[in-house]
Amino acid sequence: MEYVKLNNGIEMPILGFGVYQIPPEECERCVSEAIQIGYRSIDTAQAYFNEEEVGNAIRKSGILRNEFFITTKVWISNAGYEKAMRSIDESLSKLQTDYVDLLLIHQPFGDYYGTYRAMEEAYKEGKVRAIGVSNFYPDRFIDLAEFVNVKPAVNQVETHVFNQQVKPQEIMQQYGTQIESWGPFAEGKNDFFINETLKSIGDKYAKSVAQIALRFLVQRGVVVIPKSVNRERMKENIEVFDFELNQDEMAAIRKLDKGESLFFAHNDPEMVKWLINYKKQM
Repeated sequence: MEYVKLNNGIEMPILGFGVYQIPPEECERCVSEAIQIGYRSIDTAQAYFNEEEVGNAIRKSGILRNEFFITTKVWISNAGYEKAMRSIDESLSKLQTDYVDLLLIHQPFGDYYGTYRAMEEAYKEGKVRAIGVSNFYPDRFIDLAEFVNVKPAVNQVETHVFNQQVKPQEIMQQYGTQIESWGPFAEGKNDFFINETLKSIGDKYAKSVAQIALRFLVQRGVVVIPKSVNRERMKENIEVFDFELNQDEMAAIRKLDKGESLFFAHNDPEMVKWLINYKKQM
């Protein structure tokens, strides 16, 4: 495994296991299998409704807690200082741990300034080893980063070959913030898994389209957290450290960048309303 060093000096695996959209009844099994395969970084969130199952899998693994890197996120409904503080403790309880390695604000809505103050306090108290944000576009990211005491260690944003986040990554680097990808496979959109550029490069290395896409991001210094409920796919996704793309191959993949989201825009009023009411609909 390769690691990135965050702005406070702690090391984070550059590749982890994401559990978004894995239902609770499957999550413990999936995380347990991922751990058996070799994953040590696990990414969950309050809004995924599977923190407890992640905690169960980690506890039952028998592996020391300090060998894991656990990420969770504060949802909009827990925004604001008081609610966020309570929700952090609730997440720790569900995850069955005294601390998480990374805590993120999940969405840039609600009183996220108050949320961040609560996270800064949790950081100082040792409940969190690093704090950051998720889905923050450059304007909101800069606005927050300029006025906080602890600069965001990570910004987790939609990042894949069709939306490479080149300029936002440059802006994050100015603040010492690590970019992290969600949706590294673009959830199969744009015929991702049969893309000719990725496939032809994969044929050269005897690697899959998914492995080439992950390797591209890793070589750009992007942290990735691919999700799968299939053991063989989990194994495949972690096997991206035994080859390296050359400059021409990296350049060819860079040409796939469309520079826009394939999922949703955080400046779309209807999408903002949907996100704010997400947990109320569950």
